[in-house]
Amino acid sequence: MNVENDRISTPITADLLRGALELEQTGVGVLPHRLPARARAQCSDGQLAMAEAQPSGVRLVFRTRATVVELDTLRTRVGYQGMPLRPDGVYDLLVDGRLAGQATTTGGKVMLLDMATGSTENQSGPVGTVRFADLPDRVKDVEIWLPHTEMTELVALRTDAPVEAVPRDGRPVWLHHGSSISHGSNAASPSTAWPALAASAGGVDLVNLGFGGSALLDPFTARAMRDTPADLISVKIGINLVNADLMRLRAFGPAVHGFLDTLRDGHPSTPLLVVSAILCPIHEDTPGPGAVDLSSGTMQFRATGDPAERAAGKLTLTAIREELARIVAQRAADDPNLSYLDGRVLYGEADAAELPLPDRLHPDAATHRRIAERFAGAVFGAGGPFSGRPVAAVGRPAAG
Repeated sequence: MNVENDRISTPITADLLRGALELEQTGVGVLPHRLPARARAQCSDGQLAMAEAQPSGVRLVFRTRATVVELDTLRTRVGYQGMPLRPDGVYDLLVDGRLAGQATTTGGKVMLLDMATGSTENQSGPVGTVRFADLPDRVKDVEIWLPHTEMTELVALRTDAPVEAVPRDGRPVWLHHGSSISHGSNAASPSTAWPALAASAGGVDLVNLGFGGSALLDPFTARAMRDTPADLISVKIGINLVNADLMRLRAFGPAVHGFLDTLRDGHPSTPLLVVSAILCPIHEDTPGPGAVDLSSGTMQFRATGDPAERAAGKLTLTAIREELARIVAQRAADDPNLSYLDGRVLYGEADAAELPLPDRLHPDAATHRRIAERFAGAVFGAGGPFSGRPVAAVGRPAAG
């Protein structure tokens, strides 16, 4: 701890962070990772490398009576050639569990992707500062949720009073893995992505392994989850396997079994919930691959497969839900702590009519809240698989 100009500088170490599996020392600070180095070394996919380094669910947590908090960061924003950059990533400040402020930063690096050629252009930029002032002058627990859309190197933490790590309070740790929707795509801010909202409602401590475009039953992700302490585990499976057109039905079933077997190697009796995709009309009965459609001037998505190809084993969301329900029912005969939730319970036909997916793939901020409320009620609520009374299935989707 250093004192300079009435500000106390505190090293950013693992005991001040929640939701990260590893910290990497960089030339300017530390970079939170949501996959450990061993897992990252086993995959050369740039999409996953980008997604796991975007700190969805990662937050600085400390106890202090400081009224001013300053955080220096070096962000990396991701954009697409010919398209405007996304809005600045948001930092959410929570004081004693309640949202007390929001801020953005400046500077940083930019990674521009060319969807036509697959090439990447990297632009450098300076460190920026996020500042929160006028905090209550009392001892309090402070959380700073990092932007879920920007890779964020943490450079320096300064306050006008000492900080200390917050001891674990005994809340169950919920380890969740999913796709870009779990990652927080189109959520208003990091603490309002649906897993964060559901964790708050359920009174649990979130570790979010939602990776945009990368929920692909990768064995290294399963091993990372196997080795991560957790009291509750959920795995959301479906949409990325369809829009990546990654495998056929013959490979899908064994891959699901293998993923679940690996989780059970490290968590033999932990409540484990398998969740299928929410309703996504473009891929319900049409296989991938998915493609970006810029014809309207905004980024939209479309399915490019042929529905007739399902007979040859191509995956659709309908096929995946059927197989997941079968696999979980089969395994639950010997695993009473294993449950299945049809994702259309969270967002189904009636929801799509009221709150359609803006880009045909990802929900908006209001829908993140609805998914969180539905998940909290069905999963953390009385009789749900995370309520202490495991059940074989949470429910079926309501009729549209």
